[in-house]
Amino acid sequence: MTTLELTFEELRDLGETPLGASEWLLVDQERVDRFADCTEDYQWIHVDPDRAAQGPFGTTIAHGYLTLSLVPRMLDDLIKVTDQVRGTNYGIDRARFVSPVPVGSRVRLSGQVMNVRLRPDGGLQYKMGVELHVEGQDRPALVAEVIYLTYAS
Repeated sequence: MTTLELTFEELRDLGETPLGASEWLLVDQERVDRFADCTEDYQWIHVDPDRAAQGPFGTTIAHGYLTLSLVPRMLDDLIKVTDQVRGTNYGIDRARFVSPVPVGSRVRLSGQVMNVRLRPDGGLQYKMGVELHVEGQDRPALVAEVIYLTYAS
């Protein structure tokens, strides 16, 4: 894994650029249970290992929104604006939960800068195409286009 480190000015001039993949991250039952506590989403497929063992995946699976919430943390492995003074999640143009993330599996994010544009307020808005992959699976678990804002001094 190599993190692309660049300045605000370098990001402004960046075109479509592949970024590689993040480090692997374990999605264990404790993480899933903590997410369930935060969101009050206690569906058995996520939090009841005994019942889920008899279900369609043979184990508990991560919430789709848990996988989506890992994107900002894993993007830090891919790209850093070295002189950023403020960064903001701006939105999602597209997100699809393509396949489940079984509890106990490891995931990593791959991504690419799709476009960058200067905003009237002096910030940069950049769109990233990302895929969250489960170790040992061919299909990604998540495919999304996420948008970020960054500001420098």
